[in-house]
Amino acid sequence: MPLSYDEAIRVTQSAHERARQIGIRITSVVVDEGGLLQSLARMDGAPPLSAQIAESKAVGAALWHRDGGSLAQLVQERPAFFKAVTRLVRMPIIPGPGSVLIRREGAVLGAVGVSGAKPEQDLDCAEYGLRALER
Repeated sequence: MPLSYDEAIRVTQSAHERARQIGIRITSVVVDEGGLLQSLARMDGAPPLSAQIAESKAVGAALWHRDGGSLAQLVQERPAFFKAVTRLVRMPIIPGPGSVLIRREGAVLGAVGVSGAKPEQDLDCAEYGLRALER
């Protein structure tokens, strides 16, 4: 069963809740398994470019079936291959902390991407957002 619209909204709202708790402003994005946008929300005061960065993080995770940290490692190990593959998608892929896969019953349903703060804070918010699906 694919991720519903309501679930995607819950993930982005939960990521923003975490950002408020730790005193930062972010953009959170949810994409489906094909990297297509389901939900995008930018907090007041979040950097304008954070919307594009968060989506690029989420798209990379969803299409590669790898969290952002794992994707960054792949870039280091196989830079030429990564560069070639990034030309095949509709938008740039940004590897690194701040994106996590959304899975259900072993299947990848998409990914959440966060941008606007330090990489470890982006990741914290993305993971917190993902946990909203368990609540």
